Amino acid sequence: QVRLLESGGGSVEAGGSLRLSCAASGDDSYCMGWFRQVPGEEREGVAVIDTGSGSPVYADSAKGRFTITQHNVKNTVYLQMNRLKPEDTAMYYCAAAYKAGCPRFRPDEYDYWGQGTQVTVSS
Repeated sequence: QVRLLESGGGSVEAGGSLRLSCAASGDDSYCMGWFRQVPGEEREGVAVIDTGSGSPVYADSAKGRFTITQHNVKNTVYLQMNRLKPEDTAMYYCAAAYKAGCPRFRPDEYDYWGQGTQVTVSS
C-alpha cells in the first residue's frame, strides 16, 4: 500500500516562498509529481521528477520559480516555491506513478495521490 502525505502549505504574500513536502511510504515509484487544482478547474501538473535519475521537468508556469527535489533516503519529494504569485493559489497535491516512463504531466497517469495541502498567495 502506497501512502503520500503532503505538508508545508500555508498563506503568504506575493513574492514570498513556501516549501511543500511529500513523504511517501510503500514501493518506490518511477515518477512523482506535484499538481495543483483550483475549484471548478482541472488539475494541472506543476513539476515532476524521475525518481531514478532525479531529473526534474516543470510546467511553464513553474519554470524559474519552483524547484522539485527528492531525498532518496527519506523517500520524500519537495517543491520549493519562490516568487509566489496570487495565481499560484490552489490546493497542491503530490502524486506517484508506477508505470515506467517519466515525465508524466497527465493526472490520469498517476496511481496514488496525497490528500492535498492548500497554498494561498495574497496580493
